[in-house]
Amino acid sequence: MEGADAEETASRPLTVIRRRRPDAAAAGIPQVDQRVAAVIPAKDESERIADTVRAARAIPHVDLVLVVDDGSEDDTGAQARSAGAVVVRHATNRGKASAMETGASVVAMRDEEDGLPRMLLFLDADLGATAVNAAPLVPPVWAGRADMSIAVLPKQAGAGGRGIVTGFSRRSIQRFTGWAPAQPLSGQRCITRSAFEAALPLARGWGVETAMTIDVLLRGYAVVEVPCDLRHRPSGNDLAGQLHRAAQLRDVMAAVAARRLRRYPNLQAVDDDEGDELDGTDPEALDDEGESYRGA
Repeated sequence: MEGADAEETASRPLTVIRRRRPDAAAAGIPQVDQRVAAVIPAKDESERIADTVRAARAIPHVDLVLVVDDGSEDDTGAQARSAGAVVVRHATNRGKASAMETGASVVAMRDEEDGLPRMLLFLDADLGATAVNAAPLVPPVWAGRADMSIAVLPKQAGAGGRGIVTGFSRRSIQRFTGWAPAQPLSGQRCITRSAFEAALPLARGWGVETAMTIDVLLRGYAVVEVPCDLRHRPSGNDLAGQLHRAAQLRDVMAAVAARRLRRYPNLQAVDDDEGDELDGTDPEALDDEGESYRGA
């Protein structure tokens, strides 16, 4: 983000909740006995997946940890299973969006027929022991204050991004919805089943989070950003890191272009009166490291 856009965004606090209120939106009624499934797409994460699974199991309300092994060539699946996860496997790498859709489908098959569908808590596989710090994502959705919560991560040590992809994603979401998220690329999200289904089919590649935010908001659901002390493997400033960010930008641009062709309900935007703010959060200080899945 450059020039006047950067100055304007950095000078004002970011609204955490942006709410649109059609009949299908969250009614603010607390859920009773609502359960949560942690869904972890994973590709070649044998070194960290066990710690991530164990930490996810410790998150309140999580009663199912599901790892989607997206064509790993190492023993990611075995490590996840030994740590207590249910594991499903793609025989070949199909990408994060496909892994997320597979995970949601398997969770649905494990839900009680007459019970509430589990909320979905998507976590990156390389969070390790810090995955338990995704716990603050659950209460706003569990209590009905929002339909999707997005983690705002602290600055990641060793990250080499300059905010180019993040800035493009943020501006694109703002143009569609009027809301500028702090970390639009963050893959750590808790979401209701109905809001998730409103975003289907998911955008492919690295555009999945940007597209999901646009789709969920424009179909009338509430979104909240929540600070979470999560740590994952950063992409550096070497050639591999630069290529990674170039692929991110390509996929986000494609996802945004596809959203221009979609039809959405004509909704009146309403900011939640009880929305919090991330005072002092400078979007330009945030890097492109909200998305760390390596299999897309």
